[in-house]
Amino acid sequence: MDANQVQLLQWGDLAALAPELTLVIAAIVISLIDLFLPRRVNRNVIGWLSLGSVLASLGFVLWQIVQRAKLPLEASQAVQLLNHSYRIDDFALLIKIVLLVGTGFVLLLSLGSLRDDEEEIPHRGEYYYFLLPAAVGGMIMASSGDLITLYVGLELLSITSYILVGMKKNDRKATEGAFKYVVLGSVASAFVLYGMSFVYGMTGTTNLGGIAAGLRDYGASFEALVYVSFILMFVGFGFKIAAAPFHAWAPDVYQGAATPVTAFLAVVSKAAGFAILFRIFYNLYFALGEGFIIFIDLSTLILGVAAASMIIGTTMALRQANAKRLLALSGIANAGYLLVPIGINIIGVNTLHSSSFSEFYYYLFAYMFTNIGAFAVLMVVERSSGHDEMRGYAGLYHRSPWLAAAMTVFVLSLAGIPITAGFFGKLFIILGAVSTHAVWIAIVIMVTSVISFYFYFGFIRQMYMRAGTDEQVRIAVPHGIVIGVCVLAVIALGAFPNLFLTIVNTAFSIPVDLFVR
Repeated sequence: MDANQVQLLQWGDLAALAPELTLVIAAIVISLIDLFLPRRVNRNVIGWLSLGSVLASLGFVLWQIVQRAKLPLEASQAVQLLNHSYRIDDFALLIKIVLLVGTGFVLLLSLGSLRDDEEEIPHRGEYYYFLLPAAVGGMIMASSGDLITLYVGLELLSITSYILVGMKKNDRKATEGAFKYVVLGSVASAFVLYGMSFVYGMTGTTNLGGIAAGLRDYGASFEALVYVSFILMFVGFGFKIAAAPFHAWAPDVYQGAATPVTAFLAVVSKAAGFAILFRIFYNLYFALGEGFIIFIDLSTLILGVAAASMIIGTTMALRQANAKRLLALSGIANAGYLLVPIGINIIGVNTLHSSSFSEFYYYLFAYMFTNIGAFAVLMVVERSSGHDEMRGYAGLYHRSPWLAAAMTVFVLSLAGIPITAGFFGKLFIILGAVSTHAVWIAIVIMVTSVISFYFYFGFIRQMYMRAGTDEQVRIAVPHGIVIGVCVLAVIALGAFPNLFLTIVNTAFSIPVDLFVR
């Protein structure tokens, strides 16, 4: 490499990397504290330190967004680091908010549930600070401007997730789920790497901007390889987001893992996968333009996988009696909903659908609060009943009316009932699909949403219409905080959807924040 091309990090660059560096330094320091801390000392102190580092990192992200908002439009370009392999833009910062808020909620849930469960997870200190490098991996994926950087973030997130799933060493289901996750996850990573190798072979570069320019110039000569590279990477990322038909691992892994880890996989890991789908596909393939037939074909393929995810996730959940597996199957259907804004990029004149990111981000934000809240209620019910079956919710309204009311809010949002956050999220996606003439996928969304009422309302049927035991439901303070915040967020997003969209559209611009130049 030419010495003139080597870019060293300056102090200003380190300030731009403050969110990531905060978590990296915290993970190292907290691991040393855990190493020298006497065994008799409660490991919850490690959890609180990890939560504090996540909040500090979130503070840096919010500060960067505010600073960028103060800049004039011509000066609000992305900050490019390490020869354009890492970029700080509003797209990455908005995704990092979801990743960090989700990780913070998971840590709070863990502090409320692992207090008395030393037999369940023997190494609780490691469990807490392992969530930090996992979050860093997702943040690297969101900010990647290069295939190598992207793959490093992907593997950092994946490997730590494998370990977190297998933390319950004495649980056979956890061990089985971790084994399946490692094997299938490794195969998925191989697909991604293989697809990247085709892209590099066609363009001679790993930088996303250079690849986009190379595909525009020479893509017509390698049209078959362009298809192959897209399909290989899409298969790999489809596994990471648990989209059908790459979803088979999700129910077993979700059921076997500790419930906070399940929430992490359902929200944080999924959000990171969608972030990189947006970044790669918009930069490399959709930017090819109307001169390439692949421009239309790839959108059709994405929408086809989205439809399959909605249909398979919804139909498989109809006869599910286990609450954790039901939420896993719900996550598969929601992966389909989140794929739609990525696929509906074509209007009549083959131009990009300009509001696709705001529609996607609104639904992702609503999904985060709804899903984390539902898992928080599940943890409370699971500790009360001793199992994670649907029958554990029987008579919950009589035992804990406020908890039943909170779960009702989450269920209504997942089902898409007016006027919840989930309803407006699906509505915006449907309107986006109709505006791009993809009416068929809008019909699939509506039909699967109606069918999903059956199993979502199973929670309501159990809570309000079934007789339960007289067991007292005890809600730990961290669980109560998470549930309360999530309920308020779901209601607020449903009450003021346009305000949220206005803020996102003001901060985000496809040419500035998504395309790598």
